[in-house]
Amino acid sequence: MRFTLRQLEYFVAAGETGSITLASERISISQPSISTAISHLEKELGVQLFVRHHALGLSLTPAGRSLLREAKNVLNQAEQLYSVASDVDGQVRGQITVGCLVTLAPMVMPELAHSFTTAFPDTQIRHIELNQEQLLEGLRCAEIDVVITYDLQLPSGIAFTPLAQLPVHVVVSENHRFAARSAVSLAELIDEPLLLLDLPLSREYFLALFMGEGFEPRIGGRSAYQDVIRTMVANGYGYTLANVRPRSDTALDGRKVVRVKLVGEYRPMVIGVATLAQLTKSRLIETFQAHCQALISEDYIPGMVAPGVDHPVSGKK
Repeated sequence: MRFTLRQLEYFVAAGETGSITLASERISISQPSISTAISHLEKELGVQLFVRHHALGLSLTPAGRSLLREAKNVLNQAEQLYSVASDVDGQVRGQITVGCLVTLAPMVMPELAHSFTTAFPDTQIRHIELNQEQLLEGLRCAEIDVVITYDLQLPSGIAFTPLAQLPVHVVVSENHRFAARSAVSLAELIDEPLLLLDLPLSREYFLALFMGEGFEPRIGGRSAYQDVIRTMVANGYGYTLANVRPRSDTALDGRKVVRVKLVGEYRPMVIGVATLAQLTKSRLIETFQAHCQALISEDYIPGMVAPGVDHPVSGKK
């Protein structure tokens, strides 16, 4: 065999991103190195893997799509060697693919990943940020080993270990008429424009809160990006509902937001660790899950104000 696992890794990154530039950013390897690896594979295997589009990235050829599937299988099998070795000698090592809900990832993943790889230097974490539907599909297809997410419509076959509950709350600008309130009800929000986090299952969760009370919210805007919603709120476009509790009360443009308690008993989001139930967990996966359970709780969540030590983000007493 006159190609390497590293070359296959570069090919997979380019195939999944459709771009040499994005592949370079994803795996922190120079663009020329990725291009050279792809050219070598094409020459060695005798097939064209990509159609190159000037300034528009790459498209996999039919042969490229077939080889991408096989290359991912080869890399997964190679990675299992580390798992087998870990199980035999008791060492924790190898690469684990961790999916994280896109709304949680900016707060949770940096500290979680860094603390784990510091504790276990022979490990690497490849993390992916997706919405709930994509994360669950990644688990089912065995493209993701472990998921950090909410207990949102988890199907049978998915094992979920709860870590902490995150009650829903209201977020407004510091100049909003509700900013000085200690709590507000859904009924009081009906005439206010709701800025809806427009992600699969998340939007259904928030809209169901109103439906359960027989209300219909006045939607003033939508975005799939939490930071866009937060910045719109800070600029006075309306309010939003959220479960995540960033430690900072500042939107990306420097303006402030205020978190206000929502009156009533509503189902909280439960953050936890999800895996494929039928998966035989390697020592690496078991160790990572135990690390999550040790780090995340009602009293501490990386990057967030935890429910057990809750306080308003604006400094209100």
